[in-house]
Amino acid sequence: MAAAASSSRLLFYFIVLVIVSHGVLQIEASHVFYGNLESLQPTNPNPTYRTSYHFQPPKNWMNDPNGPMIYKGIYHFFYQYNPYGADWGNIVWAHSTSLDLVNWKSHPPAIKPSVRGDINGCWSGSATLLPGNKPAMLYTGIDPQNRQVQNLAMPSNLSDPYLVKWSKFPSNPVMEPTITNQINSSSFRDPTTAWLGHDGRWRTVVGSKRNRRGLAILYRSKDFVRWTEARHPLHSAKDTGMWECPDFYPVSTRTRTGLDTSRVGRGIKHVMKLSLDDTKHDYYTVGTYDLAKDKYVPDKGSVDNDSGLRYDYGKFYASKTFYDSAKKRRILWGWINESLPLHDYVRQGWSGLQAIPRAVWLDKSGKQLVQWPISEIEKLRRSRVGLPAGKVLKAGSKLEVSSLPTAAQADVEVSFEVQELGNKAETMDPSWTNPQLLCSRKDASAKGGLGPFGLKVLASKNDSMEYTAIFFRIYKLGLTNKYKVLMCSDQSRSSLNTSPDKTTYGAFVEVDPAREKLSLRTLIDHSIVESFGGGGKACITARVYPTLAIGEAAHLYVFNHGNAHVRISSFSAWSMKKAHLN
Repeated sequence: MAAAASSSRLLFYFIVLVIVSHGVLQIEASHVFYGNLESLQPTNPNPTYRTSYHFQPPKNWMNDPNGPMIYKGIYHFFYQYNPYGADWGNIVWAHSTSLDLVNWKSHPPAIKPSVRGDINGCWSGSATLLPGNKPAMLYTGIDPQNRQVQNLAMPSNLSDPYLVKWSKFPSNPVMEPTITNQINSSSFRDPTTAWLGHDGRWRTVVGSKRNRRGLAILYRSKDFVRWTEARHPLHSAKDTGMWECPDFYPVSTRTRTGLDTSRVGRGIKHVMKLSLDDTKHDYYTVGTYDLAKDKYVPDKGSVDNDSGLRYDYGKFYASKTFYDSAKKRRILWGWINESLPLHDYVRQGWSGLQAIPRAVWLDKSGKQLVQWPISEIEKLRRSRVGLPAGKVLKAGSKLEVSSLPTAAQADVEVSFEVQELGNKAETMDPSWTNPQLLCSRKDASAKGGLGPFGLKVLASKNDSMEYTAIFFRIYKLGLTNKYKVLMCSDQSRSSLNTSPDKTTYGAFVEVDPAREKLSLRTLIDHSIVESFGGGGKACITARVYPTLAIGEAAHLYVFNHGNAHVRISSFSAWSMKKAHLN
């Protein structure tokens, strides 16, 4: 580990140098204001639709999660933030800490524009823990020529578990686009968590594109300071456009246990996640990391384009994972953007929030990931309401869960059994390959054979005016005894207000309803409906703005609009306490 020792010495000198020169290097950046929106900024943010247990700052704009990590038993979360308003601009790295990933304390911004390498903006990046448990941040800065370049920052005081103060490497940037690598300087951003190879060199990936080919550009370094571009990218794919916020990490093929980012070897596959700028969705593939060639190869059938697997089939973007060494799990963060028009969310004084952190692991099939809300969120549960096991939900019926203290702030788990598969399942048309389009055509009001059945949440009284429906439909595949399960999140009737985006989302769930129960978990948080189908094999997050189903006026229903009875094999619902959020 001579290279690691050399790296530690160089970084020690870097820390000393930056601390000594800190006062000289820090230059306050000039900020760009959007004058036409200033008059819309409220003195006090509108609290009506703010969340109670999903992470968000007290006001203003937030977007990408950055540099999540655990350090000395404390979880750190950084995020893209505008200190001056609810629209995008003036971006800094805001910083919060937590002991449980649920309750959060805010700190001053950790990284903000101040030096040549980031004077026009501090954009997304990732945390790496170097030998000796020393955190280092690689992040994208916008330089005076408005080029995207990569910078290095480290804590000023490693003895401070809250890591309040950060210092920048004096010779930033440490990576920049060049004429020789033919990378457009406006398409070079979002470095990943670095991993240490067997040769003692660090590796990281930067998202980019060349024409329409998406690129995960590979860089190597012996000391984490001087970085050299590899001759070929770690991975690339044609006709996919700009790859933003790449993420690359190992997963175990044997257990749900998370792995440190540098782990390789038997019983390990790798995941490459890409945020496609063209579609504003996150896609991932499962594959093999070829150590000899330093290349990633997706498994057969795992595709990089917009027909591939997604973490979440609703509003979820720019996601980032980290290895939680305390509980040996990999945790996924993702940004939930707005469904309101720009002027509306600026007027309310805040925009964007984060999905509940999710544990993520490889499914036993080895073909896809499974995601589940962190267990810590369950300590917010109170006032459980259940239904009798085995209760039959008759065709065309609904059942209100009326004894829940508040249905606007709840956690609901339900599983269904279907006993009339052969007789009632409709045959699936082979052309129905797009689940979102299928859900839009066959919404919650469209009666079918097996389904729709599921939940109606944030519903007005008797669900007559407003609701968001999360439900399943089951289709038979031709003349076989195989079935396809469709999961939908229908926002078409989520609000009487015509301003919000009411897109209906959909996903196919890889479960066999002939042998498995169909499970659904939905986290409801005033304007968020975050749903997990099939034990976390398909996830859909919706951003809704009801006009009637607000606070105590929100109702919760279990429904079945199909022609076949379904059995509720289990049901539990809890109201959720409010978390301490910044």
